[in-house]
Amino acid sequence: MGLIDYTVNAQFRDEKAGRVGVFPGDRRGRGYVVKSELEESRIRSFLKMYFFAHISIIVLGNFLALEWSTGLNHELGRPALHLYRAMGIAAVTYFVVTGVPYWLLWRAYKKAFVSFVSPEDEVLVSGRRAGGQRIFVFIAAAGLILLGLGVLLAFAVSHKP
Repeated sequence: MGLIDYTVNAQFRDEKAGRVGVFPGDRRGRGYVVKSELEESRIRSFLKMYFFAHISIIVLGNFLALEWSTGLNHELGRPALHLYRAMGIAAVTYFVVTGVPYWLLWRAYKKAFVSFVSPEDEVLVSGRRAGGQRIFVFIAAAGLILLGLGVLLAFAVSHKP
């Protein structure tokens, strides 16, 4: 729960207008004034629920898609000889298993998030976007991981037994 708490805490700031909540996926530079502690706790619990579902769909969907695509590739025979077919099957399986539930979660989130805010409470948020530094670190880490996997794949393909 530490990761989720950290992510939710990054969505709240103290501004000149008061305590402001910034919702992920909303327009950049826009936040909403939180009027009371009760309202902030409601928004926090909603965001915790959303981020928990978000992480669950991505992680569990990734494992499920990996297993299903691996099993399908082995049933079709010689997965090492058909690399592009295997990659295509993995991509389609991942999209179906993870993309569709995530899209449904995103639609539900966008519909529910308007019940927590009102247009009168909208304020401009100064400074960087909430979590802007984390996004940069995440992109850099993902790039390094992909680079490492590419090197590992190139090594595995070039050194056939």
